[in-house]
Amino acid sequence: MSEGINLAESEGVIEIHIDRPDKKNALTAAMYHAMTAALADASRRSDVGAVLIAGKGSDFCAGNDLKDFLAGPQGGEAAFAFIRAIAVFDKPVVAAVQGLAVGVGTTMLFHCDLIYAAPDARFIMPFVNLGIVPEAGSSLLAPAIMGHAKAAAMLLLGEPMDAEAADRAGLVSAVVPNDVLLDHARKKAAALTSKPPQALAATRRLLKGDLDGLRARIDEEGRLFMEAMQSAEAQEAFTAFFEKRAPVFRRPS
Repeated sequence: MSEGINLAESEGVIEIHIDRPDKKNALTAAMYHAMTAALADASRRSDVGAVLIAGKGSDFCAGNDLKDFLAGPQGGEAAFAFIRAIAVFDKPVVAAVQGLAVGVGTTMLFHCDLIYAAPDARFIMPFVNLGIVPEAGSSLLAPAIMGHAKAAAMLLLGEPMDAEAADRAGLVSAVVPNDVLLDHARKKAAALTSKPPQALAATRRLLKGDLDGLRARIDEEGRLFMEAMQSAEAQEAFTAFFEKRAPVFRRPS
């Protein structure tokens, strides 16, 4: 459907493969559009029972392609459209995660039902480090899933979490060896399609809880995110990133 996104389908499961390994699977606006369209297609099709998201190469997803994201408003619009789509998606989502899962590479996982991580997986949410705020409802879902202290270490300090720590914190369903990771995730996705569909859907809705509160938090994060993108802090953080130096932030006088 798009350069950087490959789709496959087997026995009621649509697989979304992030396929830009030379850029650590960093996401562009076109890639976000392709994933959003794939979710919409899966939602309306009665023959699709689950979605599997995976990354090609050594990493799952390094977050936004910053050059693409900063090139114009279309990057942010596409990213937030995908976030809203996966947050309210009405069928089970399975993820297979190896290597880096940075920014949205981690926050999209909060909307997945089953997450299998390779031992080398590293989950990082460096929003504050970039002078911006969390997105995808992560300020609500991270503490709900992992507890405030673990969420604060990741969101306030930008500290990475490895696969074993993520397993203990409840972020992932299991840690699986790299060489069987995708096959394991596929088997779990296939197992979901064999369940009674109405009971499965109702149970999933109960697990997800109040989506109105989640939508409101995503909207609030989005507003603050776009405001922060215009700030001097974000400009310094992004400039330092591209210049490969440490940023210098000034405290208000």
